[in-house]
Amino acid sequence: MRLPQIQIHTTDAKIDLNISKPQQYIKQPKATQRIEQPAAILDIRTTRGVLKIDSSQARRDLGMIGPLESSANYAQKGKQEVLKGMARRAREGRQMMDNSGKGHGRATIQGIAKQNHGPHQAQFNIKFVPSVGSVKIDYTPGTTDVNIQRREPIIDAKVNKPIHEYTPGKVIGTMVQRPDVNIDVII
Repeated sequence: MRLPQIQIHTTDAKIDLNISKPQQYIKQPKATQRIEQPAAILDIRTTRGVLKIDSSQARRDLGMIGPLESSANYAQKGKQEVLKGMARRAREGRQMMDNSGKGHGRATIQGIAKQNHGPHQAQFNIKFVPSVGSVKIDYTPGTTDVNIQRREPIIDAKVNKPIHEYTPGKVIGTMVQRPDVNIDVII
């Protein structure tokens, strides 16, 4: 006995795919930025230094004095010399009066003349002109006060969004061959 046979024939499906790729465009614009730096506030205050130099004593030591002081000095010296002269004449008169009755009048006058008109020795000494410390210096230093106020920079930054364009892709499928299954029974 023969058994029936089954024959199965299949035909595969064939599909034609038409694929268009997606397209994408991305651009990132640079950020918009503005930076401003305000100048710092600078305040400088100074006081001047004061230098005082008094050279009046040194000028006096050199004989360089003003007319008022010079007149006062000469008047004082004149007054002293007048008083010395008056004292000398009074002393000489007293001397002549004391010796006149004793018969020494001539010798007394000669002695007085020798005292007044004899050779006078001038004093000689080394002198440093002007004297040490005759110039007086006084200095008051000045001051400088610096005040700085720092100012922060002004930063204005704007982030720009990216430009993004996207076109999706497509897939179009066309059936070129349909699937088929044939079953035959052979006896």
